[in-house]
Amino acid sequence: MARDVTGGDSAPGGDDTIQIGIAVDIPDPWGGQLTRRRVEAGDPLAVPAHVTLLGPTEIPVRVLPAVERHLARVAAAHLPFTLHLRGTGTFRPVTQVVFVAVAAGISECELLAAAINAAPELRREMRFPYHPHVTVAQDVPTEVLDKAYEDLADFSALFEVAAFTLFSHSGATRWQPRRDFRLGGPR
Repeated sequence: MARDVTGGDSAPGGDDTIQIGIAVDIPDPWGGQLTRRRVEAGDPLAVPAHVTLLGPTEIPVRVLPAVERHLARVAAAHLPFTLHLRGTGTFRPVTQVVFVAVAAGISECELLAAAINAAPELRREMRFPYHPHVTVAQDVPTEVLDKAYEDLADFSALFEVAAFTLFSHSGATRWQPRRDFRLGGPR
């Protein structure tokens, strides 16, 4: 589904900032299933299931057009690919996160993330190395993390990734899809 939602933020040119994030959406039925699982875990950040390519990043609203042009170039330079989600993993004890693992499509996600982060407006210090995954429980009690880890151990989904999505929020609303960028490969 193509999205181009451009309303709701301050006009380019001011000193206002906006939070953006870039991700691969997980399609239904798997996306809905993983999102429900995260909600059931009591996760306060229960956002729709996704693989993050660029985590929450604050940028001046005035650079958003340049960022979108960069994202269009990145998408055009990368081919669609198959993503296979299988089983669970965790970042514990470093962070209290349980995730569904990316079993195939890892290098494609890594290449997209690196290309996206190459824009000067998007470069930032990373706390941890990039590791594509789908978070299903975060910052909830240990027994809830354990249950999510066990319940989804046999999870498997295989689908084609044809686009990534730019999300934004201004602090007053939840994350909203702003625009999809279709992967197209070299022209």
